[in-house]
Amino acid sequence: MPTSATNQMEMEIAQVQNSLSHLFFTFSISFLFFSIIVLFLRSRPWCNCHICKTYLSFSWRSEFSNFSDWYTHLLKKSATGTVHIHVLGTTITANPANVQHMLKTRFENYPKGKQFSSILGDFLGHGIFNSDGDMWRFQRKMASLELGSVSVRSYAFKIVSTEINDRLIPFLRSISGRSNSGTVDIQDLFRRFALDTICKISFGLDPGCLDLDLPMSDFANAFDTASRLSALRATTTAPIVWKLKRFLNVGSEKELKHAIKIIDGLAQAVIRQRRKIGFSTGHDLLSRFMGAVQEQVDDKFLRDIVVSFLLAGRDTVASGLTTFFLLLSQNPAVAAAIREEIETNKKDGVLCPGQLNNMHYVHAALYENLRLYPPVQFDSKFSAEDDVLPDGTFIRKGTRVMYHPYAMGRMESIWGEDCMEFKPERWLRDGVFTPESLFKYTVFQAGPRVCIGKELSIMEMKTVIVAIMLRFNIDVLMSKEKPQFALGLTASIKGGVQARILHQS
Repeated sequence: MPTSATNQMEMEIAQVQNSLSHLFFTFSISFLFFSIIVLFLRSRPWCNCHICKTYLSFSWRSEFSNFSDWYTHLLKKSATGTVHIHVLGTTITANPANVQHMLKTRFENYPKGKQFSSILGDFLGHGIFNSDGDMWRFQRKMASLELGSVSVRSYAFKIVSTEINDRLIPFLRSISGRSNSGTVDIQDLFRRFALDTICKISFGLDPGCLDLDLPMSDFANAFDTASRLSALRATTTAPIVWKLKRFLNVGSEKELKHAIKIIDGLAQAVIRQRRKIGFSTGHDLLSRFMGAVQEQVDDKFLRDIVVSFLLAGRDTVASGLTTFFLLLSQNPAVAAAIREEIETNKKDGVLCPGQLNNMHYVHAALYENLRLYPPVQFDSKFSAEDDVLPDGTFIRKGTRVMYHPYAMGRMESIWGEDCMEFKPERWLRDGVFTPESLFKYTVFQAGPRVCIGKELSIMEMKTVIVAIMLRFNIDVLMSKEKPQFALGLTASIKGGVQARILHQS
């Protein structure tokens, strides 16, 4: 009996323990779920205003093919050129005075911010596009010294010219020689070209992407995926959602993690190769950077530099070239004027930087293209302290403040009633290219963060444009359709851009 009573007691104790364990587990799960709900509710205010309801219901899609077109519509209707998306905790502006206030006057109050760094941190790390303070200043100083040197610009021009003459032109010639006129996706073509050139300029590597018989590399696809999914994070009204998905390694966050693993693998291979070969005599940007900093930085920091170079040199150049030839197909008079200027300035079919500098109309047409289709359609900062913008808009501490180059290029208040026209002449004074204020033309940012690779990218795009137009007509098949942009950190057109390549007669 004592033994039986003892066993019964032990069983009862075990049952109580199991019940308590179950109760504790249930309580823990309930508390976690409740905490997530509270964080979700507190992360963004609920709002029933028309703009927020339109955003949350996606009803803007019934009228606008692109998110940026809806933003443009809102900003045009606003008396101040500024609107609020309350459920995102975001203020958006297309007012040049506000832009100058953010990017110059109160620069220190509008850093990228920890929120932005969190969104893009897995992809961009602490690279120049995703850092503030001393980290940003250090990278900015180093990059400015290298990109501003005559030797680097000469080295870059030589690489671009070689890539054009040895690969791009022969490929286009082979396409144009096909029966019934060959077609090609020029967006894919320019992405491959830009990846080849930036890898050569930045790392001394040749990925050989312009061999179009080969599929785009896993790395290039991973880079596109990382850009798209990182941008997706920024569109959610509750950051806790993507953070929880990342913690659980599910859905889009699992896909993003896989893409970043591929990117990290290539970056590490590039760095190892540089260390093995040596960087003291290398002309590429990474060798120069490593030689300048010596042992001051680790491979993780160099990895972030590699990714930043690629983002700046591949996606933006490819985007700019794609929309340029799209607009040119819609505006034959501009194409004719460009060819006339090229014929006037060319010398034995050989291009040099001096000749490119004399082509003011080409320069104006490129700037006009970037006005209408900036490769980076918007840029965000986070307010460090309460502030008031020049138009009277109150900005609470921690608010995401976005200026919108895409919308700014379509504002009548900035560019006049003909703002939607592709009109290179607006940039010319007595036939000479004359730039506008960077606070109204924000394609290259402005203030202390103005793009330091601007001259390099303009040189590359102008060289490609002139080389192609000397020899070919690019007839974009979708020239009458309004482009629809895919989600990403830089502008890319959904489904690609098919074009017919024809020999210039």
